[in-house]
Amino acid sequence: MSSYHLDHLQYLETEAIHVMREVAAEFERPALMFSGGKDSICLLRLAEKAFRPSDIPMPFLNVDTGHHFPELNEFRDRRAAELGGRLIVRKVEDAIKAGIAVPSPGEVSRNRLQIPTLLAAIEEFQFDCAIGGARRDEEKARAKERFFSFRDAFGQWDPKNQRPEIWNLYNARVNAGEHMRVFPLSNWTEMDVWEYIRREKLEVPSIYFSHRRQCVRIGGRGQWLPVSEFLTVRPKDEVQELIVRVRTIGDIISTGMVESPAESVDDIIREIAAARVTERGSRADDKASEAAMEDRKKQGYF
Repeated sequence: MSSYHLDHLQYLETEAIHVMREVAAEFERPALMFSGGKDSICLLRLAEKAFRPSDIPMPFLNVDTGHHFPELNEFRDRRAAELGGRLIVRKVEDAIKAGIAVPSPGEVSRNRLQIPTLLAAIEEFQFDCAIGGARRDEEKARAKERFFSFRDAFGQWDPKNQRPEIWNLYNARVNAGEHMRVFPLSNWTEMDVWEYIRREKLEVPSIYFSHRRQCVRIGGRGQWLPVSEFLTVRPKDEVQELIVRVRTIGDIISTGMVESPAESVDDIIREIAAARVTERGSRADDKASEAAMEDRKKQGYF
């Protein structure tokens, strides 16, 4: 009598596919958040495995801050078209013009402005569920999330009032105006993501691999940021052309560049195995405060 054992990646994949199918069964109007980043690339593969040969039964949704890397947007648009998916993009710039998002005087980052833009899109299309690629290992606030994370009628999250998840049973009940955020990759790590990308031979945007780029170190210390039209470089700031890659992608004004020779997925996996800095340690927007992410999430941030 033979037995069949799943390896680590197979177990994570099976768990995530189960969550995906639960969403399709329980919700009327779900959406899948797709930025073109490595985590959402894995989500698309899982959706294919969960629902093919049928079409993926949900549109792809992205909130574009206007500060995205061009390489990321090109990949996002092309990949959605290759899968025959419906891509919905809602821009922070349009939300500002419509009075939905209101920037504070001197505010450069658009992280906060993604919140009303996202909530307006959820209301516009009456989505009752949004699937995202957040993982618990990323940082402290995301470690508090469940697979099914309830949002109230204002789109807000209360980390102290979450529903129990026992024996892979999920309470998906929502009232009108409420919605659920669902995170199939909750138990994955950064290493798991890259090993899955290698196993599935998934294409990722070129900026994940080493390339030559003009970078600036603000005030001569801290992380290297990519030089762009959105970042003011002062005479005292240090500017160099470096061989770098991104480890986690956010706005171009807040994504720290990592000096790296990694030219393949195998190189990246070896680099992660030896890393002593967390994945989001290179994100300037997370460093402002330990509670920054949790505060944004309570307001409706993904």
